[in-house]
Amino acid sequence: MKVLVVGGGGREHALVWKLKQSPRVKEIYCAPGNAGIARDASCVQIGAEDIPALLAFALEKNINLTIVGPEAPLNAGIVDQFQEAGLKIFGPSLAAAEIEGSKVIAKDIMAKYGIPTAAYAVFTDPGEASAYIREIGAPCVVKADGLAAGKGVIVAMDEQTALDAVRTIMEDRAFGDAGDLLVVEECLMGEEVSILAFTDGVNVIPMISSQDHKRAFEGDQGPNTGGMGAYAPAPAYTPEIHRQTMEQILMPMVRALRKEGRTYRGVLYAGLMVTRQGPKVLEFNARFGDPEAQPVLTLLETDLVEIIDAILESRLDSIEIKWKEQASICVVLASGGYPGSYEKGKSITGLESVPEGVVVFHAGTAEKDGAIVTSGGRVLGVTATGRDLEGAIKSAYTAVQKIRFDGMHYRQDVGKKALDRFQ
Repeated sequence: MKVLVVGGGGREHALVWKLKQSPRVKEIYCAPGNAGIARDASCVQIGAEDIPALLAFALEKNINLTIVGPEAPLNAGIVDQFQEAGLKIFGPSLAAAEIEGSKVIAKDIMAKYGIPTAAYAVFTDPGEASAYIREIGAPCVVKADGLAAGKGVIVAMDEQTALDAVRTIMEDRAFGDAGDLLVVEECLMGEEVSILAFTDGVNVIPMISSQDHKRAFEGDQGPNTGGMGAYAPAPAYTPEIHRQTMEQILMPMVRALRKEGRTYRGVLYAGLMVTRQGPKVLEFNARFGDPEAQPVLTLLETDLVEIIDAILESRLDSIEIKWKEQASICVVLASGGYPGSYEKGKSITGLESVPEGVVVFHAGTAEKDGAIVTSGGRVLGVTATGRDLEGAIKSAYTAVQKIRFDGMHYRQDVGKKALDRFQ
């Protein structure tokens, strides 16, 4: 079969890498892809949000299956448009994807159906939002309602930071229309865990747990990013937390979306905070996480195409999904200045020196005059598996030492929370 992967980041490289292992896949295209993906698939110079061009390409090439990586095309209705044209596509419909596209819609559904999450208030006026923050005090969390590439959430440990966030989002319009509505939330305390789950709209099969590292610097300091690394599995996600997550969060949310006329088929991502009261939802995303997809997919034994077929044919309960009994970690190498402004076009060296068994997923890379150069904020995801997490961490950071580009920065403590737990 011919498969088209939409997107051009580390998540999409991991998807292409996994699809290549399927005996059913003969040809892979990726739009727009990147310099690393180009080694594993045919890259097509069509933007991930150019739905008319993507649709025309899929029809012209007789694509048998399209897999959507990023949230933006999902929230622009790519799935609905492909299905109307009679094409097979993996991802939630526009109505279902709005649980990521609108924080307010997600919070309102959770409140309506009693799904545990932080207390919240919604504002259309910056003055009212600021008055509310002065009333409740800090810490609190300030969120732009719409899509903001993982950067529209400000965890404010003091009142001034929260007030500044309101101004940045609603008055300075740092995230454009995403800041038309603002959510101010209670700040949950605990340890974060990411749970990605396959669902066909009725059945839910969670993937192996993972933990993202959102802050730019060691010790969870600095601004939020799209994610500076992840590991799987996450020891904070105990069997008891798993039971509570299934019974109180994942199954109820899938049922709620169906009742709301938003039947969800695809990958449902629950960002959780494991609190003293149990797991609570920080956010829902409508697709594979990035960088969580990188360690999670390297541990997946089952053919991804078989899983996708079962979801699209509403028979997810008929297959068994197997995982390697190992640990995996992804360390993100980022451009200097990220998540703020950064320069592009920096030459990357050392990729050929990475030890065997370590996979370097490309995120923000391009090819220029035969060389691989930086072209994004998050540049590479160095991903290693091991018998245990300690071994995987050692392998990943050994490989990181081989790679160089001007301004390169990365967190040196990816996985440290898990090791602290074991100790």
